Amino acid sequence: MHFVHQRVKHYYWERDLNCATTMLKVLAEHFDLELAAQVIDAATGMHGAGEYGAQCGLVEGGLMFLGIIGRARGIPEDRIVYACRRYAAAFEKRFASLLCRDLRPEGFHPDNPPHLCENITGRAIAFTLAFGDDFIRAGDAPS
Repeated sequence: MHFVHQRVKHYYWERDLNCATTMLKVLAEHFDLELAAQVIDAATGMHGAGEYGAQCGLVEGGLMFLGIIGRARGIPEDRIVYACRRYAAAFEKRFASLLCRDLRPEGFHPDNPPHLCENITGRAIAFTLAFGDDFIRAGDAPS
């Protein structure tokens, strides 16, 4: 968890990245996987759908990463899709929602303190690291 805390702090406070990009970068570091620049570009507006409050960027970053790591490890597409469904259900069970407007009820306002989601980002990344480790180990074969 120390690794996660340090990396979240770095990406939020030194790089000023959003939650989805931070999620992707920390996961990539942990799993020693290079991310294409286009992946990072795609994550630019994924924090609550451009601050709209829709699906949380932490969920989106996690889902994107499952596809990336699954392909890199040769896991078949149907198992990646199955893992994404399981991840969404598990994330919702753990954090009570997939929606940014629920997870960040303050919304996005100029008077919010910076990096309001730092705490939940660390917890969500730790959750996703454990999920990702299990996914890779099991190949996510449906039971």
